[in-house]
Amino acid sequence: MVERVLATLAAEALIGTLKSRHGELMFHQSGGCCDGSAPMCYPAGEFKVGARDVLLGRIAGCAVYIGAAQFEYWSHTQLIIDVVPGRGAGFSLEAPDGVRFLTRSRVFTDAEAAALAAAGPPPRGDSLLPPAVAP
Repeated sequence: MVERVLATLAAEALIGTLKSRHGELMFHQSGGCCDGSAPMCYPAGEFKVGARDVLLGRIAGCAVYIGAAQFEYWSHTQLIIDVVPGRGAGFSLEAPDGVRFLTRSRVFTDAEAAALAAAGPPPRGDSLLPPAVAP
């Protein structure tokens, strides 16, 4: 199965730390003006997922969404959530730790793109999440 989103080991470790502090988490890949294109991490339920937001998948057990317009730009790439030193400009949970999540990407191979096309479009909104973790 081709994953649309992955996390590095460093990102998974930070997610574990943040989960121990804040409980269940979720991500939204931003495309806004204030935080650039940073992946924003929130406590599950603290960010209102819109009906057109696309569920890319899960990293370290956390749902990762992206806005529909951003998805159109990035649909040919696999997003890789990493962590780097420095503070971002958003409201993401990792900011007080002096680090920030960062999205890296790579273009899907032709075979991966074909497999994703055959699987159909990803779900939108929170339609596939169990009620206990749905934002």
